[in-house]
Amino acid sequence: MNFSDLAKMKDMMSQAKKMQAEMEQKLAATTVEATSGGGVVTVRMNGKKEVLKLKIDPTVMGSNSSDLELLEDLIVAALNEAGRRADDAMKSSAQGLMGGLLGGLPDIPGLT
Repeated sequence: MNFSDLAKMKDMMSQAKKMQAEMEQKLAATTVEATSGGGVVTVRMNGKKEVLKLKIDPTVMGSNSSDLELLEDLIVAALNEAGRRADDAMKSSAQGLMGGLLGGLPDIPGLT
């Protein structure tokens, strides 16, 4: 590889990082909503799979509907934590795979 090839690779990596950042911003700004049980449960989520709001129809709680908001908040927190843990596990697996693939290559200054 000559210097020109390294410069092109570095430029391509920079462009890829910029595109990834733009995509993450778009995903964060995107919201979707889904229901189940004929509308008994409604979930609003952003494009990064973070639960923004959970709504449970109060009629499913019967006479104990005063705890409904707390239950909704606890479910949202648990779903988001599970999502973070799944993402962490995927990142860890991907890093292990990439480390194995790139382990035999020499370090190239400016690309990390």
